[in-house]
Amino acid sequence: MTTLFTRIKDAVSADLHGMMDKKEAGNPIAALNHYLRQSEKETEKVRQLVERQHRLKEEFVREHTEAAEMAERRQHQKEVAERAGEEEYAGFAAREWEEYSQRAERLEKARQDAEFQLEKLEQQYEDMKHRLKDMRVRQMELMGRENAARASYKMSKVTSESGERSFSRFGDMEQYIENLEQRVNRDYHKNTFDSKLAEIEQKLIEQAEKEKNR
Repeated sequence: MTTLFTRIKDAVSADLHGMMDKKEAGNPIAALNHYLRQSEKETEKVRQLVERQHRLKEEFVREHTEAAEMAERRQHQKEVAERAGEEEYAGFAAREWEEYSQRAERLEKARQDAEFQLEKLEQQYEDMKHRLKDMRVRQMELMGRENAARASYKMSKVTSESGERSFSRFGDMEQYIENLEQRVNRDYHKNTFDSKLAEIEQKLIEQAEKEKNR
């Protein structure tokens, strides 16, 4: 168990920032993702160990309770046999009491050891979860820097001399929108003019009809 603790501790407690500085020159996101996956695997192993240790401690508690109850029962039976003068039964009960008592002692010691190891595992598990959170934060920071660098690069291309074609496209689009707006306005005024004249003409026709019918 000590060897396992040491291996996991060495794998996770290494100076992550020092390792990443060597890798970031190439592909920092890929490097961090690699270490993140490795740490997630190690953290999952510790989580499983914590659960197993919980079950083991509960098993020690059950076994200890059973042995202690049997020792108490044999002690009572020994006393009953002695009062009744049944030396053979009393001797058997005494030997059984000793067996159960020693077993209960061993199980209590094992339970205490298991509980101590469980506390260490739980502390280590919490520490590893914090480290994972820190790595995920760093992952987001690196992604933010990478996105900003890419955006800056693209903006530089657009604003550079080699990006004149892009500016030309922007200019063409603005001119197109302006021409479209002017055409729409002309069509609107034209349609409005036609409608007004048609309305005036209709009124003149109606007025002429009325005068004719007088």
